[in-house]
Amino acid sequence: MDTLRIHFFMEVSNIANKERDLFINEQIRAKEVMVIGPEGQQLGVKSLNDALTLANYAGFDLVLINQTANPPVCKIMDYNKFKYENKKKQKENVKKQRETNLEIKEYRLSVTIDIHDFNTRVTNAKKYLEKGHKVKASIRFKGREIAHPELGRDVLLKFAEALNEVSVIEQKPSLDGRFMVMMLVQKKEK
Repeated sequence: MDTLRIHFFMEVSNIANKERDLFINEQIRAKEVMVIGPEGQQLGVKSLNDALTLANYAGFDLVLINQTANPPVCKIMDYNKFKYENKKKQKENVKKQRETNLEIKEYRLSVTIDIHDFNTRVTNAKKYLEKGHKVKASIRFKGREIAHPELGRDVLLKFAEALNEVSVIEQKPSLDGRFMVMMLVQKKEK
């Protein structure tokens, strides 16, 4: 049963790959096609054999661009270069999308945090904020510390004050159960 599923999955993925790729040269099944030259000029409606001859003469491939048109539209181009440029554009789009999706880095503090640990977290948060990301500072109250949330609020505000050169408070310190959370974002330069 498992081999049947694997075989079916492979067939479906092959079909999906074929649909993504464009038909080129002898894969085209139309009798007549509208031909567009390498520089974008329209060469008119030609028989498939004439279009293939033109593409071979130019040293390029005949690529089916729009098969739903009447007659189907083909372009004479270097198909490998076309695929390479498309792949390059996709990578660039993914990179831009990653840059726009800002990450949130969480720094956990405590009511009784040591000055050295505090300064280390401030330094790391500053580097992260300068990259344009958000910083979430949180304090978890342990035991009877929950009776004095103002101590945690003071630590968070001190953290924000140490970072006020590069950040502004997006969300003020708020208590949520045993946690107090504050959000910082990069300061907008004018």
